[in-house]
Amino acid sequence: MKLLICSARIVNEGASFEGSVLVDGETIQGVYAGLPPPVSEIGGEVETLNAAGLLLLPGVIDVHVHFRDPGFPHKGTWGSESRAAVAGGVTFVADMPNTLPPTTSLAALQEKNAIAAQHSLANYRCYIGATAGNLDLIAKLTPNDAFAVKLFMGSSTGNLLLNDDKLLSRLFAECRLPIVAHCENEAIIRRNTERYTAEYGAAIPFALHPQLRSAEACYTATAQAVALAQKYGARLHVAHLSTARELALFGAGADKITAETCPHYLWFCDDDYAAKGALLKCNPAVKAASDRAALRRAVASGAIAAIATDHAPHTLDEKQNAYLRAPSGLPLIQHSLVAMLELAQQGVFSVETVVERMCHAPARIFGIRSRGFIRAGYAADLVLVNPRAPWLVTSENTLHKCGWSAFAGHTFSHRVTRTFVNGKSFEF
Repeated sequence: MKLLICSARIVNEGASFEGSVLVDGETIQGVYAGLPPPVSEIGGEVETLNAAGLLLLPGVIDVHVHFRDPGFPHKGTWGSESRAAVAGGVTFVADMPNTLPPTTSLAALQEKNAIAAQHSLANYRCYIGATAGNLDLIAKLTPNDAFAVKLFMGSSTGNLLLNDDKLLSRLFAECRLPIVAHCENEAIIRRNTERYTAEYGAAIPFALHPQLRSAEACYTATAQAVALAQKYGARLHVAHLSTARELALFGAGADKITAETCPHYLWFCDDDYAAKGALLKCNPAVKAASDRAALRRAVASGAIAAIATDHAPHTLDEKQNAYLRAPSGLPLIQHSLVAMLELAQQGVFSVETVVERMCHAPARIFGIRSRGFIRAGYAADLVLVNPRAPWLVTSENTLHKCGWSAFAGHTFSHRVTRTFVNGKSFEF
């Protein structure tokens, strides 16, 4: 049976208009501004869904998630985290390689794909991680083999650090896949950590996290990655931009060197460590209010091409450790879209910009075919959002397996009411 979603406010490709979308099985069959054709002219059985007063958006494409599966089922699984994703309007995810085993071989990649195929509610692809020992393999890979290559220039969760200058040059010279880089300079981080550990021991105040994982560490590594990409003509996407200073390295319209930021860098700042503590600890660190303001402007201007979450769940027990033992990362995927729509409502940027950065741009940057847009012939990955349905974030309605959110206690004005993944409807 076909489904006709009627009278929605469609936001797509820079436009916002009242219209309808016809879904036939897994595919969008038609997009209509104003009134759709009569049901009698469509042909076949047609179910209608009145979406008056709702936003109809393309499904969000999140190219930066850590679903923790295989290896860390107490933190998250493909089933639990994809459910939270779809509940938040995310219909496609790309999973990072720092699982157990790490996704650094074709065998590990095939194992992860098999798990995802069985359990994921969302569409998916998986990264392969760059290491000192697998550059021969990476040089041979094509987009059919892996989504992209993840490069950790600074250590984070896992042990995939690659910061040797010769090996980095080889990676950028030989890799045919997009390189997605975690840009923090390891030497600067270690120097800062040693300094503050000498002063505080393991109980470093969480408010000092932006000093340990500093703006200098971010800029130094990002500048190196951009220089290597320019030298070798590599396709580079810098993950989770967190500082104002790094923005000078990017510009609107760049085709081979792009950057993303994340909702937490656009929403929080270093003032929030006092209340959030370890719950806000992530790598790179959430930094100053001035950095947040600059990142917001860059999202609006297009200097930052995309928004992804870096969804990285840990349990509350793990987060309650002292600074050096509390893991970095926070769960975001259920709340990313509504958080960005709320910033749009506040005038930080437009709803059309949210759709461009979260749906259209990721599809273009990574060559994700037939997704990210509301177009006839494309996959029916769609999201209905009620912009006037306030709801309070609590542990009870948080679907990430870890059961907590840095947004807990906040009332969002927007609510995802229904998500379609390949035409299949989900309501939570």
